[in-house]
Amino acid sequence: MIIVTAWAVVLLGIAHTLYGLVRFKQPIEDAVRAGFVGQFAGIDSRRLAFWFTIVGPLLVMGGQVALHAAHRSDLELLKIVGTYMLVTSATGVLALPKSPFWIALALGPVFVAGGYGWLAL
Repeated sequence: MIIVTAWAVVLLGIAHTLYGLVRFKQPIEDAVRAGFVGQFAGIDSRRLAFWFTIVGPLLVMGGQVALHAAHRSDLELLKIVGTYMLVTSATGVLALPKSPFWIALALGPVFVAGGYGWLAL
């Protein structure tokens, strides 16, 4: 269960990045054409494009850390990943109730439960 959930987070991160690159293609291209460095500040569409897209690799990293923890039976690390995911996604749901943060909100507790040994690795 934990390994499947960790892979789901990795896939969610990949999907987040790809969707961001497609959805925000124009603002990203504009920023790259303008020299990239410092080009995402001050223009709302570019700032949104950057932050939405950069969350993808962070999700992939979180999923890979959870995979590592599960394969090493590192329950403390699994609890940490789950707690961060749970708190971040709960904050996201509260701030933006009609958002995909609900997906992460469902996944975080799985890692926490695995970290306490309530679910099989």
